[in-house]
Amino acid sequence: MTILPLLLFLLLPFHVISQPITTQSDQTTLLNIKQFWSNPPSLNHWNQSTNPCTWPEITCTATTVTGITIFNQDITGTVPPFICDLKNLTHLDLNYNYITGSFPTVLYNCTNLRYLDLSQNYFVGRIPDDISRLSPEIRYLSLFGNNFTGDIPVSISRLSKLSSLQLHANLFNGSFPEEIGDLNDLEELLLGFNSFTPSRLPQSFFQLNKLRMFIMTEANLIGEIPGNLSGMPAMELLDLSVNNITGTIPSDLFLLKNLTQVYLYANNLTGGIPDAIEAINMQIIDLSANNLTGKIPDGFGNLMSLTNLTLMINQLSGELPAGIARLPNLHDIRIFTNNLSGEFSPDFGRYSDLKIFDVAQNNFSGNLPENLCSRGQLKGLEVYENSLSGEIPKSLGNCSSLKSFQVYRNRFSGSIPDGLWKVLRLERMIIHSNSFSGELPQELAPILSRLDISNNSFSGQIPVGVSSWKSLRVFIASYNLLDGAIPQELTKLSNLETLLLDGNRFSGELPETIVSWSSLNTLNLSRNQLTGQIPMGLGLSDSLNALDLSRNNLSGQIPSQLGRSLVLLDLSTNNLTGTIPSRLDNGAFDRSFLNNPGLCSNNPLLGLRSCSSRSETRSSRKISAKFVAIIASIVAVLLLLALLVTGYVSVQYRRRNSDLRWKFTSFQKLDFTESTILPRLTENNVVGHGGSGKVYRIPVNRSGEFVAVKKLSIKNDLDQRLEKEFLSEVEILSAIRHSNIVKLLGCISSDNSKLLIYEFLENRSLDRWLHSRKARSSHGLSGSVRHMVLDWPKRLRIALGVANGLCYMHHDCVPAVIHRDVKSCNVLLDGDFNAKIADFGLARILAKESELNTMSTVAGSIGYMAPEYAHTIKVNEKIDVYSFGVILLELTTGKEASGGNESSSLAEWAWQQAIGGAPILDALDDEVIEPRYMNDMTNVFKLGLWCTSKLPTNRPSMQEVCQMLLRCSVGAAVMETEAGKNGDDVADHLPLLKLENV
Repeated sequence: MTILPLLLFLLLPFHVISQPITTQSDQTTLLNIKQFWSNPPSLNHWNQSTNPCTWPEITCTATTVTGITIFNQDITGTVPPFICDLKNLTHLDLNYNYITGSFPTVLYNCTNLRYLDLSQNYFVGRIPDDISRLSPEIRYLSLFGNNFTGDIPVSISRLSKLSSLQLHANLFNGSFPEEIGDLNDLEELLLGFNSFTPSRLPQSFFQLNKLRMFIMTEANLIGEIPGNLSGMPAMELLDLSVNNITGTIPSDLFLLKNLTQVYLYANNLTGGIPDAIEAINMQIIDLSANNLTGKIPDGFGNLMSLTNLTLMINQLSGELPAGIARLPNLHDIRIFTNNLSGEFSPDFGRYSDLKIFDVAQNNFSGNLPENLCSRGQLKGLEVYENSLSGEIPKSLGNCSSLKSFQVYRNRFSGSIPDGLWKVLRLERMIIHSNSFSGELPQELAPILSRLDISNNSFSGQIPVGVSSWKSLRVFIASYNLLDGAIPQELTKLSNLETLLLDGNRFSGELPETIVSWSSLNTLNLSRNQLTGQIPMGLGLSDSLNALDLSRNNLSGQIPSQLGRSLVLLDLSTNNLTGTIPSRLDNGAFDRSFLNNPGLCSNNPLLGLRSCSSRSETRSSRKISAKFVAIIASIVAVLLLLALLVTGYVSVQYRRRNSDLRWKFTSFQKLDFTESTILPRLTENNVVGHGGSGKVYRIPVNRSGEFVAVKKLSIKNDLDQRLEKEFLSEVEILSAIRHSNIVKLLGCISSDNSKLLIYEFLENRSLDRWLHSRKARSSHGLSGSVRHMVLDWPKRLRIALGVANGLCYMHHDCVPAVIHRDVKSCNVLLDGDFNAKIADFGLARILAKESELNTMSTVAGSIGYMAPEYAHTIKVNEKIDVYSFGVILLELTTGKEASGGNESSSLAEWAWQQAIGGAPILDALDDEVIEPRYMNDMTNVFKLGLWCTSKLPTNRPSMQEVCQMLLRCSVGAAVMETEAGKNGDDVADHLPLLKLENV
């Protein structure tokens, strides 16, 4: 027993001596590689005094270097031309760095290379046609997440020993060779997230009998999935989602016994789901967003490993197989928007850690299962728009994990379990259009932001404890039985944006503290029994866009301040008196004041009595005849002079415009016509010049209201581009309405001139406010504007406004609208610095087939154009995201888009700052930075970097951007965002986390 330790001790020196020591030449090559990459800090431990075989990035065999793995080390530059001096190199992994250039053909000299990973870098250009010159021993080739374009060359199929080929998430816009199907040893084939020319799936791909993973998501595939899948028995993961695949699902799909994951969502598949199932190890099935019909196969109830079942947005019918509720690993079921029916099994939630239960928009009936949250994991409960009845299970009152509770448009009754109102993680409770009853709670969930209880039978008063509902942004309680006064405590909810209490029994006066609703943009208190006057505080709101106080018993005069930001107003059917305030005395509010006998207006469009009453008329008759005669004489003289001047001007105007026939089209209710506009198109009214023409500031009435008029002069055939811009702007702006998009009031057109009439925004463009010092001489700004600096809160509000406008265009417009020229010059600011997106002349509607993928000309502005758009002319909403990212960088740094430094744009300069390790604080605008703003400014700067990622697929959507800016605006971390409607956490996956050391 004592000999063994001694023997081990004696052998230890021999073990140490046997450690591989690299040759001097290999060490020299590695140090030269480090120097070639400008000695990055992550490789500081590479030095002459240590053995390279001990460096964590290096693998040795005997005395030679055989492997290099440098993952996520912020390496910049190109692949060193001498890297293949490492003669025995078999493994090279440079994944997730900032390496640039074209495909490194120097690697052809690495004749022993078996593993090559250059993914998630910034390589550009085409893959060379002679890529088959790579080592004949190559088995693993990964180039995904770069900017490669063109075709995938046929020669890649001559790398006959390949077992893994990963080319997804590039910018390929040509074809892929069917000869890839000749790679008999292929186990992984990833070609998705590319814009190939429309192509069918080659049958040869489905004969690769070793293929385990096949991903061609979003690859522009058409046609049907080839039948007879028996040629790929090893298949484990199949992803053909987000394409234009038609036909039926192959009947033998689920006969592939090794299959564990299948994604076919967002195609045009028809027919039923195959019911022959031998893939008993299935974990994820996603067949959503197709046109599938028939029943859910009973065999799905036998898939004991199934974790996710996603069949939403189809036309499936019938009942759920009973076995699904008893699957032990099922945690996510999403089958909403189908025609499914029947009652739920009481076993749902009893046997598995159910997290998402989304069965909305079907025909289910009966009660909710009692055990949905029995394992304490349920996050999203979405059962809205069914025929469910009964009471909400009391067990849900103890469901501490719940984030979203949406049961609206059912037949539920009874009261809401007490605990459910106060679930700690609850963010959304939408229960409208049921028969719920009871009173509102004193206390709500601490982070609940949206509460909709409308169209129920809730009664009683709004509780005094409402002041504790601090996180509430949307509160909708319309059409219930609520009564009493509207409590002052309700006005303490400073985050409230939407408040709808219409159709109840509220009485009493509105609280004067209503001015505390600083964020409120929609208020509806109509159809109640409110009395008293309209509080002056309502007119002081900078954010209120929609106000409805109709069908109450309000009295007194309308506050003169009302209307600063209103778009929609209804004060009809009250007892209001007096004159209409000048801000509201126009045709846009022609039905806002009806059934108020005491109101008057001299504007006939409002349908009210004239403010010159009968008594005033009778008293006027007592004026002496002599005085009347004097007045009449003066008026006659003035009238004669006016007629002479008008006649002269009219003659001169007709002479100048005898060849013009003007057509006036209005898109709003206006109290002016072309005759108001045309005579005032003079140089004195010019306020701006652009590539398309001049912009005028035109007064339209005596109350001092102005409009902005953009004049496009079509002089010859070469200017037909302007004609297209005019038509594009009219088509888009006349059809969309949003508070952060400039209003197109109307247009005036003739054969050779086009006029666009917009609302006038007195604070002009964001560009002038950010960069006025450099533009004083050319822009002629007034002194007060010239020296004024936009503070950070205003900048953040502007960013959020632009983001909201773009989010509406991309995600709410059907079809979606892409602006294509987002820049600070096209962000206009009203008197309260609310941002509005302008200039839609280059915008495009995505639904047009001919414009879906490419455009005939490159649009955009220098410094704002996404890199892929400059050479591929691809129309995609991510080009707007890139441009918006540049605006975020402008707001945080104060620099111009084209002025990062002498040799780069702002976006390039910002990325150089981040990659180079310079503190972000050094990049921020000194004029506005304060300690209390540094965190927000830093996060918005990082968000600008993410938006300007070179790879479009790496950029966020505008929905994600809005969520982050909203969180930033209330002081929360910008990287904490929601995923999807069920609020899954994705912060751990955000690319910006890579910059946390900056």
